[in-house]
Amino acid sequence: MPRVLLVDDEPSVRVALRELVQGRGWEPLVARSGAEALELVDRADAVVTDFSMPEMDGMDLLRAVRERDESLPVILLTAHGSERLAVRAIKAGAYEYVTKPFDVDEMLVALERAVEARGLRQRNRQLTAEHAIGRRVVCESAEMRHLLDATSRVAAKEITVLVRGETGTGKELIGSLLHAQSRRADGPLVRFNCSAIPAELAEAELFGHTRGAFTGANQARPGFFAEANGGTLVLDEVGELPLAIQAKLLRALQDGEIQPVGSGRVEKVDVRIVACTNRDLAAEVRAGHFREDLYYRLAVVELVVPPLRDRREDIPALAHEFAHRYAERFGAEEVRLAPALVERLRAADWPGNVRQLENVVARMVALSGGGELEPSAFTATVSAEPVTPRDGGVPAGDGDDGDPEGARTLREQLDALERNVIARTMTAVRGNQSEAARRLGISRNTLTERLRRYEIAADFGAGGAA
Repeated sequence: MPRVLLVDDEPSVRVALRELVQGRGWEPLVARSGAEALELVDRADAVVTDFSMPEMDGMDLLRAVRERDESLPVILLTAHGSERLAVRAIKAGAYEYVTKPFDVDEMLVALERAVEARGLRQRNRQLTAEHAIGRRVVCESAEMRHLLDATSRVAAKEITVLVRGETGTGKELIGSLLHAQSRRADGPLVRFNCSAIPAELAEAELFGHTRGAFTGANQARPGFFAEANGGTLVLDEVGELPLAIQAKLLRALQDGEIQPVGSGRVEKVDVRIVACTNRDLAAEVRAGHFREDLYYRLAVVELVVPPLRDRREDIPALAHEFAHRYAERFGAEEVRLAPALVERLRAADWPGNVRQLENVVARMVALSGGGELEPSAFTATVSAEPVTPRDGGVPAGDGDDGDPEGARTLREQLDALERNVIARTMTAVRGNQSEAARRLGISRNTLTERLRRYEIAADFGAGGAA
């Protein structure tokens, strides 16, 4: 439902505009002044504002709106005979102007065109971002549409963003979209997993180090901040950073300066930070595990990715997208999901969120020979023991053969699923880790970590067919 922000200091005009918008089936957001309007503008799909208002007039509000979101259409209400002011407003970026007293049909036409233009701009921006990140963004639920809309608005602003959500919800996707839709899109996008690096190495990884700075530092290396210079640095699981490193990160955010380990020289960097976490950092601050000043630096804007259970409308579209994606990666025949299977997926509980759904669909595709998949494929995927490849790189599950689901915890079942998909992919690519990472849609570092965690042999040899 489009939301239209209506701004006028005259009560009778506000009432007339509200009834017009509600009659069209849209949601009105009403403000009596420009200052009130600015508190609501981030929720709007279009703005109608009077030109002549005390304190902040329509032109001032137009400028403020365009600073926040250039794609948000603004329609100005002007007094009869003030066409010269209206033309000036159009040149300043107004979408349209309507003279007062307004004609209902004329106003409706202007509003419908504005809302349509807004939708087209958003869709174009999303397509551009999808092209930049190399993947399609699936969104059917209102919750995700609102999140993607907020992401687009925030992306153009040079501010730090905190992306919060449960594990597997898609926080890394939001980070990619923030970069792709920003003015830094042509610069580097660099990711740093704060939980994957030992505390003693985190500082050197983030800020770089000189040769001989510590044992094993055989040559100087630029850190992730230097690599992201001119672009965006995504800090995954930022809540895992040790307190000592948090202080140095705060300095980098405040002053735009870093100091490589072992160096007495301070270097300037131009980096936008996007921090991701599955923790409640406000609670971590109260517990003394996270610096309060750093929290407020990171959470200038906070975006929350809803769990999959709160946006079940997205499940069918996501499942079809994953089936298509993995059929291509695995070189399988066309895979179709039967309606009954899609309904089973939609009704299932997904504690691992989108990542778990993706792994399940990937495994169903990997185990199938193509064609239409029925609900039995889902049942077999979530309950079967992991399959050991010929090289023995994946250990068999330790659940009871008679009741594997009951004998293993959910976490063990999810790990077994992921272990099996990775092992089959490694076998299919004959141990080529770069190709395996590409097919699985994860980074080379993530794949290496998973191979180590699941004790999967990294070298599958030339004879390892899937």
